[in-house]
Amino acid sequence: MRNTATAVLAGIVLSLSLSTAALAEGKTIGVSWSNFQEERWKTDEAAIKAQIEADGNTYISADAQSSPAKQLTDVESLIAQGANALIILAQDASAIGPAVEKAVAEGIPVIGYDRLIENADAFYLTFDNKEVGRMQAQAVFEAAPEGNYVFIKGSSADPNADFLFEGQMEVLKEAIDSGKIKNVGEAYTDGWLPANAQRNMEQFLTANNNEVDAVVASNDGTAGGAIAALEAQGLAGSVPVSGQDGDHAALNRIALGTQTVSVWKDARELGKAAAQIANQLAGGTAMDQVEGATKWAEGPNKVEMNSVFLKPVPITKDNLNVVIDAGWVSKDVVCQGVQPGSVDVCG
Repeated sequence: MRNTATAVLAGIVLSLSLSTAALAEGKTIGVSWSNFQEERWKTDEAAIKAQIEADGNTYISADAQSSPAKQLTDVESLIAQGANALIILAQDASAIGPAVEKAVAEGIPVIGYDRLIENADAFYLTFDNKEVGRMQAQAVFEAAPEGNYVFIKGSSADPNADFLFEGQMEVLKEAIDSGKIKNVGEAYTDGWLPANAQRNMEQFLTANNNEVDAVVASNDGTAGGAIAALEAQGLAGSVPVSGQDGDHAALNRIALGTQTVSVWKDARELGKAAAQIANQLAGGTAMDQVEGATKWAEGPNKVEMNSVFLKPVPITKDNLNVVIDAGWVSKDVVCQGVQPGSVDVCG
């Protein structure tokens, strides 16, 4: 597994050669963040900033604080500050449209970062989210091949939430159609906020008299909210729960046995790739000439876009060594509070 992970991390990012770095040297790269409420965005930012500066460019940024309206003004501000390329993590995929159109009209290339901005004039960089959904569902299905399932989805304003759910359904549809699995609760999580996920989970537990056998949660934040609700009912650890992002708290929950899987998307590699692509685009490279770019048209409106997809890795208690060996998280963090002998990596 370790060799597989190494190949995954090396793969497409290595193809984004720094041979084009000189093209955009001295440019300004603006990054619009949806929020910093989740652990992983700090990791993404550090990777993006480091690569931008390594390429001789300048990093500027703004935090929309979960406000679609603020993100619109943030992008305008980044443009006014002289951004030569924009990397946008959209809070709301539809609401960000006018800002993207303004940037494109001014000749400023835009990268939709991690979340889809469905515009043919924007570049799309993310992990394969349907594959993430498949990995989540497969891990939970292996732990609970039948019973009552709850689906804690992502934000309805983020197309990734639906991509993930589509992937989950690819794995679970046959069992659902046969009656082995019963969908007893399904809800979007406003803003991907753990507190909202917890409230949804509490309602599903109440509606089903706590008879829930599995939870397919779409990221580690929502998984944490769902697990908090399960814990309040004495069910944490007996109900498999999925997630994604490799949040440190989630990896510890995996070691503790309260979370089944976190599909790891190495944000360091995604951030590095974003900076490299922004560097190429700011230097005049056409989107379809970006190294590793492929045509993709699987968004809600089937708009053909130039895209790069990185490959995720499912992390369970059996391969926690992968994230530790990769320097993503320390063993002490993963193993905090874990009973000796219960998980191999913790000794």
